[in-house]
Amino acid sequence: MPLRVGSVFAAHVASPLLQFADDDHGRTFTLTECPGTGELIDGLADDTFDLVIAPTETTIVGIAKGDAPYRLVGSYVTSPMNWAVMTGKDSQVQSIDDLKGANIGISKPGSADQIMAYVLALQHGWLESPRTLSVNFHVGDDFAGSVKSLNDGVTSACLWEWFSIKSLHDKGRIRIVGSLLTPWPSWMIAARNSSEHVSHSEIRRFCATLTQYVRSFDSADKRQKENIEFLKTRLGYPEEDARAWMLTAGFPEDCTAIPGKVITDTLNVLVSAGVLTRPTEGFNPEDFTLKDVMRLV
Repeated sequence: MPLRVGSVFAAHVASPLLQFADDDHGRTFTLTECPGTGELIDGLADDTFDLVIAPTETTIVGIAKGDAPYRLVGSYVTSPMNWAVMTGKDSQVQSIDDLKGANIGISKPGSADQIMAYVLALQHGWLESPRTLSVNFHVGDDFAGSVKSLNDGVTSACLWEWFSIKSLHDKGRIRIVGSLLTPWPSWMIAARNSSEHVSHSEIRRFCATLTQYVRSFDSADKRQKENIEFLKTRLGYPEEDARAWMLTAGFPEDCTAIPGKVITDTLNVLVSAGVLTRPTEGFNPEDFTLKDVMRLV
């Protein structure tokens, strides 16, 4: 049975995976689009997916809380994600500094956008004490709901990946008032601990083959032209945005390897931001991975 893979199709980061899927024709894996990162993690939990490519923070938080039926099996994007901080088109908010104590829209509890709101608070000194955040959250259910809450005045801001919402800013539907980078590599590969559908060797083979597509996409010659055309024609990005993202995008040499320092550093920030509580015995990076699928380096 083909591996069941979940991803966010419309995102530029999906490009190497989409090219892999085009060539595979469903022989070794099927690819399913999810509207947001929360659905990816839910899909792993309820056995809809065997493997997902998801934001680093959501996968690590889920595992750290101790009840996740999945582990990390690979690296996918090594550069940070640029999160736009946006507000309503007629909002009085002019900068991030105006948001202390404000209502922040999120897609769902535990989502990447909520986690990054904690990181925003950490960076701007809004954490009054551990786990005491001087902003409030409003659940919008999805991105459209979050945008509606901005323009209805229910929330003052929400966070979303920069290039995914830049067109809304350009059209005057929302305003971007700032941004922040994830203090960790942005995308990882996670898989269920066990599955009746596929073996760990099949997951390892998928990640090894994905490495070939990632290396090809990351090659200097393709960055200049072919990747730009793919982002424009397949995903609808304006050429200016496609080129801007390619200037900053970084990829691993080997998708089957994860630096242990990435896991440790990410956990340290998440603890400092009040997202996680460090256990008495501390965190062990090995506990976050499927060791027979990937290499911890």
